[in-house]
Amino acid sequence: MKDNWYEISNVQTVDSPSLALYSEHLDFNIHRMLALVDGDSKRLMPHIKTNKMPKVLERMIAAGIPHFKASTIAEAEIAARAGAKSVLIAHQLVGPKVDRFLGLVAHFPKTKISTITDNIDSAGLLNQKAMEMDLHIPVYVDINNGMDRSGIKIGKALENLMGYLKNCGSLHFQGLHVYDGHLRDPDFDRRNTQIESAFAQVQDYFDAIRPNFPKAKLISGGTPSFTSHSLKEDRITSPGTCVLWDWGYAEKLTEQKFKQAALLITRIISKPTEGIITVDLGHKAVAPENPLDKRVKFLNITDYELLSQSEEHGVLAVKDWDQWKVGDVLYGIPYHICPTVNLHDEASLIVKGQKTESWEIPARRRRLHF
Repeated sequence: MKDNWYEISNVQTVDSPSLALYSEHLDFNIHRMLALVDGDSKRLMPHIKTNKMPKVLERMIAAGIPHFKASTIAEAEIAARAGAKSVLIAHQLVGPKVDRFLGLVAHFPKTKISTITDNIDSAGLLNQKAMEMDLHIPVYVDINNGMDRSGIKIGKALENLMGYLKNCGSLHFQGLHVYDGHLRDPDFDRRNTQIESAFAQVQDYFDAIRPNFPKAKLISGGTPSFTSHSLKEDRITSPGTCVLWDWGYAEKLTEQKFKQAALLITRIISKPTEGIITVDLGHKAVAPENPLDKRVKFLNITDYELLSQSEEHGVLAVKDWDQWKVGDVLYGIPYHICPTVNLHDEASLIVKGQKTESWEIPARRRRLHF
C-alpha cells in the first residue's frame, strides 16, 4: 500500500469535517470477508450497524452476500429496500418498536425479517400482536454467553422459553443468536481459546437441539470473534466493523488483515498560538467515547498530540507548526468507526484517488418510514 494512498486529488470538493469512503478498500474488505468463510456466503450475516448505507449493502449483495444483521428497524429497512434476502434485528423489541417491526415485516414480504427474544413476556407480546395481523415471525433465541449485556443463560429459564415458543402459533424458532464481543485479546491464539471455551456450552446445547430442529441456525459473534467462528462450518458469522475497518480493531485483530475504507477529512481552521493548530474535527464528527489519545489517528502529520476537543473544534500540539497553514487538509483514521459513521449524513466516495459522488447514510436516523 502506498504511503499516500488516502490523498484525494480533488479534495477541494470535499467539505470538512466529513467522512470519505474509499471504493477499492471497501471492495477488498467485502471479498476478504467472503474469503474467510471460503466463499460460502450462507455463512455470512454482516452487521449493518457499522456502515448504515444502502450503497454499501448493494455492493455486498452484488458480491453475493444477501443476508444481514441489524440493531435498528431503520437499518433493517434499508437492507430490505436494497434487496436483501433476509435481515435479523438482533435487538430485543420493546414499546412502539414491536408495532413498527410488524409493519416492516408486512411491507417487505420478499425479505425474511426476523428478530430475537430472551424472555417469555417479550415473546408473548410479539406473538399476540403478530397473530392479530396474521403474520408469522421468525425468531432467534438470544443467548448470554458471558458478556452480560443481553440474552438468556443456558439452563432452566432457557428450557422454559423454548417450551413456551412451541405454543406460539405466530412465532417460528429459527435458532440461536450469540454475541461474544467482549472477547478481543490482541493475541489470536489466546482469543481463540477464550472464545471456544466460552462457546463450548452453547455448542453443546445447539448440538443437542438439532435433532428436533434440523434447520436451526447458530448465528455467532461479531468482528472480534469472526476469525474463530469462521473456522466452524456450522456457525453463521456476523462481522460488521471489518466492512470499513478502523484504527482500534487494526491494533487488536492483526490477523484479519482488512483495510481502512473510511477516513475523516478535517481542515486547519486556526493557528491560535505557536505550536498549536485547531481543526474543525470536534466530538460531533468523531466518536468521543474513548480518551483523547484513542479517538483519531492522523495519517499526514507526525509528532502531534490531540490536546482537547469541543463540539466543533479539535486542538492539536504540533512540532512542525511553521509548515502548516489555515485551510490545510488532514486525513484521520477513527479509532471506532461505527459511532463515527453515525455522526454523518453522507460519505464522499473516493475512486482511484478522486471524489466521484456522495453516498447517503440514512440509517443513522432512528426512524425512516417505519
